[in-house]
Amino acid sequence: MLGVLVCVACGTQGRIKDICGCLALEPDAADYRHNAKHVAIPSGTPQEIDVATILAWPQDLALPIDQPRTGRELQLMHISQAFLENASVNPGDCDVHMEISQVASKTAPRVVIETPIDSEYCSARRTLQSQLKQKGFQLDIQHGGDLAQPLPVSVLGLPFEDFEHGRGSPQVSTVWEIHPAIVTLL
Repeated sequence: MLGVLVCVACGTQGRIKDICGCLALEPDAADYRHNAKHVAIPSGTPQEIDVATILAWPQDLALPIDQPRTGRELQLMHISQAFLENASVNPGDCDVHMEISQVASKTAPRVVIETPIDSEYCSARRTLQSQLKQKGFQLDIQHGGDLAQPLPVSVLGLPFEDFEHGRGSPQVSTVWEIHPAIVTLL
């Protein structure tokens, strides 16, 4: 019996450290516009934007929960430099949840960026985790939060219009996100 408990504990510990081994606490059906968020990032030439551009986009009050991607949400976007202020793994859906700002300031308005748990993003999640570890920041299922110092990053992905539901720090200033996204430390 003790051997079984040790094996279970070791397996749980391994999943905690493995950023791709998260087990979501909520079903996909509980996730707002789940099917619209969990898509592949298309190939092609992205449109260059910055955080200030995203903050200026008009926002809807709320879209239907089954609303497919439309308009801007179908356009591949690239942010050549922003500042990563916060990173964590959302226990509800296991997506890596990040907040970026235009300038390296803890009080600057932020945009949410998310890298899904989907298997096609596992490599990007592990790369980000490794890059952050080299900077002294632990990102896994149990660790995350505000970074001691904002870090410069680039972001590639698709815009997504979420709704206001307390999905980050008070500095998150728009319902627009980049989701799915691949984030790279510069």
